[in-house]
Formats: sequence, structure tokens, C-alpha cells
Amino acid sequence: MASKNGSDAKPDLRLVAAEAEVYDLMRAPETTAERVKRLQLEAHALALEEIEALEKLLLEAAAKAKDIANGGDAYPVGAREMASRLAADLPTKAETIKTIVHRVS
Repeated sequence: MASKNGSDAKPDLRLVAAEAEVYDLMRAPETTAERVKRLQLEAHALALEEIEALEKLLLEAAAKAKDIANGGDAYPVGAREMASRLAADLPTKAETIKTIVHRVS
């Protein structure tokens, strides 16, 4: 649609998401079973994205914990010790999650 502001009217262009489907008018309507399957696949894909984000956060937290563990006297002893354990443990947890996801996928 063009705006109604005169002769220099520009078309009203809207972007469509890359994932948006174009509905095929020649195709029969989606059955309930097809819709359930499609929605389950979408939910699975979203869950994988969330797990990948968690893995990334765990690795970032491990890097931060390592910085604190190696920070010397600027950090309290208890905090450095806990950070040291987290720095050692979090990458293993992230790898375990990655392995579980690849097994299930």
C-alpha cells in the first residue's frame, strides 16, 4: 500500500521472517495430526537452541570463574577456591549436555 501523502508516496514495505511459510492454496488444509507433528518439531528445535545457549553460558561462566580463581589476593580465598572448582567442573557439564543432545538428536 502506498501512503496517502501526495505524489512522493512510497510503498508500505514489510519484511517477512525467513521462517515464514507461504501457504499453498492448492494443498489440502493441515490435519490435526500434521499440525501436532509440525508443532512438536518446532518445539524440539527451540529446545535445542535453548540447550546450545545454556552450553555457551556454562563455558562463559567457566572462563569467568578461571579469571577469578587466578586473580590472586584481590579475591577472597573462599571465592577463589569455589571459582577454581567451577572452572574445572563447568566445561565438563557443558560437554555432558552436548553429548546428551547429540545422542537424542
